[in-house]
Amino acid sequence: MPYDSLSDLPESVREHLPRHAQEIYRAAFNNAWDEYGHDESRAHRVAWSAVEHEYEKDEKTGRWERKRAA
Repeated sequence: MPYDSLSDLPESVREHLPRHAQEIYRAAFNNAWDEYGHDESRAHRVAWSAVEHEYEKDEKTGRWERKRAA
């Protein structure tokens, strides 16, 4: 099911990702949900991939941080 707000996202997303990354996740999930015929598993994979395009998990702190421009 699509997410209406950030507070509707899974707890694992809300607790670990910064707000902007949550917004990316929500938008990507909702688009994939429609595009792939309500395939929830696929929509989650697409959403995580979208987040990982702009964010990376710091190995030392475990926090998700925006990637630096190359």
